[in-house]
Amino acid sequence: MTRDFIWGVATSAYQIEGAAQAEGRGESIWDNFHARTGDTGAIACDFYHRYVRDVSLLEQLGVDAFRFSVAWPRVLPEGRGHVNRAGLDFYDRLVDELLAAGIEPFVNLYHWDLPLRLHEKGGWPVRATAEAFAEYASVVASRLGDRVVYWSTHNEPYCASWLGYGLGEHAPGETSTRAAFAAAHHLLLSHGLAVSEIRRHARAAQVGIIVDSWPAHPASDDPRADAAAWAADGVRNRWFFDALLRGRYPDDVVAQYAADLPAIGDDDLAQIAVPLDWLGINNYSRTLVDADGSIVRAPSAPLTAMHWEICPSALTEVLLRIHEEYDAPPLYVTEFGAAFDDVRTHDGRIHDVDRIAFLDASVEAIDAAIAAGADVRGAFVWSLFDNFEWAEGYSKRFGLVYLDYPTLARIPKASFVWYRDLIAARRRGAAQSGESRMVAPLP
Repeated sequence: MTRDFIWGVATSAYQIEGAAQAEGRGESIWDNFHARTGDTGAIACDFYHRYVRDVSLLEQLGVDAFRFSVAWPRVLPEGRGHVNRAGLDFYDRLVDELLAAGIEPFVNLYHWDLPLRLHEKGGWPVRATAEAFAEYASVVASRLGDRVVYWSTHNEPYCASWLGYGLGEHAPGETSTRAAFAAAHHLLLSHGLAVSEIRRHARAAQVGIIVDSWPAHPASDDPRADAAAWAADGVRNRWFFDALLRGRYPDDVVAQYAADLPAIGDDDLAQIAVPLDWLGINNYSRTLVDADGSIVRAPSAPLTAMHWEICPSALTEVLLRIHEEYDAPPLYVTEFGAAFDDVRTHDGRIHDVDRIAFLDASVEAIDAAIAAGADVRGAFVWSLFDNFEWAEGYSKRFGLVYLDYPTLARIPKASFVWYRDLIAARRRGAAQSGESRMVAPLP
C-alpha cells in the first residue's frame, strides 16, 4: 500500500443521524416503511446533535477520511424545489469540522433515503426521479464543492433497486421485476446526470459511484449451476459494471428480461458511462447459486451475525475482476466489515475478536489484490458506529464503536483499537519503504 493510501470509516445519513423531524427535514421512504414494521432511524446514533464529539472519535481513531451520506429529504424536503437551508447548514458545519481535524470528507449523495414525496410520484421506477436527483446534486455541490474533493453519487444501486423494488426487503417494499429493472436503470442514469452537476460546481471534484459486488459461484459441478450463477451475476454485478464501464447492458440479461426492461433513451447509456475519477467497491461475502437458481449456503462455512458467509477471498476476486476485465479508474474499497453479536463484558469493554479477525483477513485480501496489480487507493471500514441496520433494525452491530442505545453512550470496541494501531503501523511501514507502490507488511 502506498504512502498516500487512504484509511477511513463509512456511515450513512439515515443510519446514524437521527433528528428525523428536526429543522425542516422531510420524510423519506424509510420513515414510512418502518412506521409499519417497527424500528426507525428517528433517533439512531443522534449524530446530527453529537457530530462534534464524534469527529473527535475519528481523530482518536487516526483515519484519513470519513465517508458519510447527505440526506436528500433533509436538503430538499419535497425531493425537488424548496431548499431547506438548515439542512445544508448541518453538512456545511460537518465538513468544516472534519477539515479542521485533518480528516478528508468523502461525500455520498444517496444512501437509500428517497424523499417520500418523490416515491408518491413513482419513485425510482420513473425517469423524473433521475432528473430530480441531478437537481439535488447541484444544490449540494454548490454549497460544499469549494471544500469537498471526493464525491460519490450512489451507494449500492443494486440494493436500492432490487431490495427495494424487486424483492421487497427494503423500503419501499415492492416486489416487481419490472419496477426493479426500471429503478436500476434510472439510478444509473441519475448518476450520470449528477456527475455533470457536481463537476460544474466543484472544479476540483473527484467523482465516483459505489457498487456492491458479491461474486456469484456455482454451488456444485452441475453445468446448470454454472449457468445459474452466470445469470445471477448478470443481474447482481454485470448489469452495473457493464453499464458504468462499458456503456452497455449485458446481452444475456437484456435477452432474458426483455419484457421487463424500461424504455432506454438513445443517449442514456452514454450518459451512464460518463468517465469516472474513481470507483467504490463494497464487498461482504459471495453468493452460492444452485442448479435451480436458488441461493444456498456452503454446508460448513463460518457466518457473521447477518448469516453471511465469511469469505475474504471474495473481496480479492472482485477487485481483480474489475482490474482485469474492465478499463476501470482507481478503486476504493468503500465498505468492508461484519456484524457480530457484541456484548459488554464485566469490565465494561467489548472484546470483538471475531470482527478483528474478519477485518484482518479483509486487509490481507486487499493486499493480495494490490500485489496482483489492482489499483486500490483506499479502504473504509463499515462502520464507525453500531447503527440502524435497515430491515434488521438495531439488532445487528457492525461498528468499531459500541452504541448503548438507551443512553447513546459511545464505547470504542477492541476492534477500534486494532484499526487505530493498524493504520499507524501501515503509515510507518509505507514511510520507511520510500516506495510509492510498495505493499507494507501487516503489523
